[in-house]
Amino acid sequence: MHLATPDESFDLPIASGVLRAHRFGPADGRLVLCVPGLSANSRSFDYLATELAAAGQKVVAVDLRGRGLSSISGPGSYGWNNHAKDVLDAATALGAERFSLVGHSMGAFIGMATARRAPQRIRRLALIDAAGRPEAAAVQPILTAVQRLGSVYPDVEQYLARVRSIGTVPWDEVWERHYRYDLVAVPGGVRSRTDRAAVFEDMAYGALQNPPDLWASLAMRTLLLRAAVPLGAGFIVSGEDRDRFLATVTGGAAVDVDANHYGIITHPATATALRSFLA
Repeated sequence: MHLATPDESFDLPIASGVLRAHRFGPADGRLVLCVPGLSANSRSFDYLATELAAAGQKVVAVDLRGRGLSSISGPGSYGWNNHAKDVLDAATALGAERFSLVGHSMGAFIGMATARRAPQRIRRLALIDAAGRPEAAAVQPILTAVQRLGSVYPDVEQYLARVRSIGTVPWDEVWERHYRYDLVAVPGGVRSRTDRAAVFEDMAYGALQNPPDLWASLAMRTLLLRAAVPLGAGFIVSGEDRDRFLATVTGGAAVDVDANHYGIITHPATATALRSFLA
């Protein structure tokens, strides 16, 4: 697997704070904005960004507020709609009136919320393994993964061993880079920079939503990339939801990828589908 380092890393001042961003590819290319999942950060896109940049795209991946090196804001400031406003503000700060958006997991829900707020600004929308309500059996591994937040680990290697022991992330260079990026030294060892309260607020928000309500807002071409390997004992996107999505979204298309919810973001089939879709 070839991974580039970002061509540029920088802070984006927006109305709600500051988002840390990483650019891959030409500075003057057509913008593809990448939005990570619930407790993930921008570096989860390093593989896909490398592949899309090689095809001439200007790819910018961001840390959502409360994650990575972005601002941590107060209670009540999170939720898909607030993140969607951040995405639009980030695109404006990058000089893009129209742009394509690639969202993974919760980032896909944020992508759909962004499309509802400003459909005229979204050229193309790619949803990586999120569309409707996840199956209950698939949620438990995600809940297990977020329990790491807020805890102090003696050193980096013990933190990484804890993440690997969960067994849901197909460990490779991308994921190791992603988890190392998120660590900060504190008294007694290291901990994740990602704010536990922010993640749990977004989880509580998501539990009250019905994602298919957003499908009617998707007037742009939209690609759903579905993980065809279950996460735990269930799917984040069921086959039934994939089919309902295609029947509802006029410009929708779907590709099943032979990976689980985490492995899909580093799978060559995902990169191939996105290169074609965003061309």
